[in-house]
Amino acid sequence: MVEVWREGEVVALKARGAPALLVPLARGSVRIGDRGVIDLSEQLGAAPGAAITWLGTPYRVLRPSLSDLFAGLARRAQIVTPKDVPQLLYLAGVAPGSRVAEAGSGSGALTLALAFAVGPSGHVASFDRRADFLEAARANVARAGLSGRVTFTERDVVQDGFDVREVDSVLLDLATPWDVLASAHGALAVGGFVATYSPTYNQLERTVQRLRALGFDEVRALELIERGIQVGEGGTRPDFEMLGHTGFLAVGRKVDER
Repeated sequence: MVEVWREGEVVALKARGAPALLVPLARGSVRIGDRGVIDLSEQLGAAPGAAITWLGTPYRVLRPSLSDLFAGLARRAQIVTPKDVPQLLYLAGVAPGSRVAEAGSGSGALTLALAFAVGPSGHVASFDRRADFLEAARANVARAGLSGRVTFTERDVVQDGFDVREVDSVLLDLATPWDVLASAHGALAVGGFVATYSPTYNQLERTVQRLRALGFDEVRALELIERGIQVGEGGTRPDFEMLGHTGFLAVGRKVDER
């Protein structure tokens, strides 16, 4: 059964060949930046996919994809890149209904992806020691219409640890993730995963050593390289440039209490 639009949801207005415009669904007119105003009241209670025309341009009214939401992200700090996000979620076992903790909210890119992945029945507890980063992350999650799935807390988990327990996954985007792994172990339910994102080899090495020392199972580390393909009739070839190193990913699974 197709779920119809409800007031307060965020819709993606998609014109062919252009990025989607994200608009909160409300009764009456809504302003879209400096482009003008639009009234989508008639979409309330309707199914996604309707065709509309706004300012002479045809659009489809769609549910936003994760890539649509990322495109609308306002950045205050360096973000986990889109090529790494799906693998992090996979490594950490994030699924609909998951209870997840993350440390290092930053601009909220990973927070947004986690909220998208856990669905309406899951929840994300996001921690950062900086109030300005929390404000930016909270605004980005709200812009995506996912605020109800996330709790933001100003907390230095390196100093104070996590104040959540029995979560399914812990994700760390911190300068010293090894300092938080013992607390992450205590926060995880048995069978849960911790996944980390680090830009340097030194950080990765110390993180993996600590994962092993704490008795995490299934410890592994990896890096993703993304290269596009130029597709042409009889002339398909790889791009000359590619998105190379962005960060190293490490993961471990809790199978026993310490």
